[in-house]
Amino acid sequence: MHKIVRRLSFCYGHRLLDHEGKCSRPHGHNAVVEVEVSTDRLDERGMVCDFGEVKSRLMEFIDAELDHRMILHRNDPLVAALEGTGDRPLVLEENPTAENLARLIFRKARALEMPVVSVRLWETENCYAEYSDRPPGES
Repeated sequence: MHKIVRRLSFCYGHRLLDHEGKCSRPHGHNAVVEVEVSTDRLDERGMVCDFGEVKSRLMEFIDAELDHRMILHRNDPLVAALEGTGDRPLVLEENPTAENLARLIFRKARALEMPVVSVRLWETENCYAEYSDRPPGES
């Protein structure tokens, strides 16, 4: 099995509902995303996928939907407040945790027909969440 990993980055703000710690307040992150793409057969160029293609296809989505946006749960009162100022927060059905953002990016990569096997979202330099459709323990 061959695999590549492409790192991407973006900035976002969020807060978590029903959280008892600091993350219950609006705050921001400089996220780093690692997109793992894998295949058992290389293409005619000898590649899993061109690194630049992974970047361009996913960054179009990230730039349009995630970068420099407040990402909020649909029940967050900040949604109406921000929309009242003309801002356009990204509203999710679930809390905008690193776990849920990793899954969102994974699903977008799959929708773009990329052979993605996992997405790791580093919320800080020390903390990441990973989403994969592989069973736990399988690599």
